[in-house]
Amino acid sequence: MVRKTSPPNLSEALRRAAGDTKVSSAKSYTAPVSLRMSFEEKARLERAAAGMSVAAYIRWRLFDPDNPPPRLRGKHPVKDHQALAKLLALLGQSRLSANLNQLARSANIGSLPVTPEVEAELVKASEHIAEMRRLLLEALNLEVT
Repeated sequence: MVRKTSPPNLSEALRRAAGDTKVSSAKSYTAPVSLRMSFEEKARLERAAAGMSVAAYIRWRLFDPDNPPPRLRGKHPVKDHQALAKLLALLGQSRLSANLNQLARSANIGSLPVTPEVEAELVKASEHIAEMRRLLLEALNLEVT
C-alpha cells in the first residue's frame, strides 16, 4: 500500500503541481509563542521595537543582537497627506513624461532648436520639477537638500 503525504500548505501544493521543485527562500514561522506581561512591559516593548513588529523585534534581540536591526518602513511615512495629494495632482495634470520623451527624441536626432522660447519652457519645466520634488520630500518628512 502506497501512502500519500499531503503538502504542508496550498502554495507548496500549487508550486509542486506546476513542476516547481525549488525550495522557497522565505522563512516560514509556524510555531507561535505566547508570553504574558504587564501593560507597562508591553508598552515598553512596543516603544523599543520602534517601527518594527514586536515579533520581529523579539526575534532580532534573541537571535541576532550583534547585528543592526532590520530596516523597516515606518507605519506612517507620510507626514503631510495634503502636500502629497497636491503633488500627485500636479503630476496628474502634467504631460511631463510624454514631453520629456519628445524632447529627448528631438535632441537625439538633432532637431531640437534652442530658441529663447524653448529655453524659457525648459527652465519653467525644471522649476516645476524642483517644486514637485520639494513637495514630495516635505510630505514624506524627509530633509530638503
